[in-house]
Amino acid sequence: MAPKTPRLLVAMTGKASTAKAAEGDGPVFAYIASLPQPQRTLAERIDALAAKTLPGVQRAVKWGMAYYGVDGGWCFSSGAFVGHVKLMFINGTELKPEPPVAPIGMGKLTRGIEPAAVKELDERQVTSWMKQAAARPFFGGPKRKRPKPK
Repeated sequence: MAPKTPRLLVAMTGKASTAKAAEGDGPVFAYIASLPQPQRTLAERIDALAAKTLPGVQRAVKWGMAYYGVDGGWCFSSGAFVGHVKLMFINGTELKPEPPVAPIGMGKLTRGIEPAAVKELDERQVTSWMKQAAARPFFGGPKRKRPKPK
């Protein structure tokens, strides 16, 4: 019996896969290894660029995607979908040039690219965006007012 090929979600539904949230290199490597081709090769290349570009890069799986960060803040994510991989920069509107894709449901400032093959990945540009994103990592959601202790 042939091994079962993983299936990817057709539309953005809040998660790219069913991978469980976890921090560290291992969960991200397992997530990438679980992807079908050609998305796996793209995700492997993006991960390799992140490791080469950002010494000490931090990895995690969140919302079914691989997240990359520095100094405790998140910079970008990579998730596989049918026909492409989303590489999204959390503060993408601040990058020069601004990445062309404004994804639905990922925040007003998020921008990125959606390559379908490794040959579509402009590594020089992606590396530049990774460096820029690392200079302004995202540290969390909106600040909430805490009730004063009584």
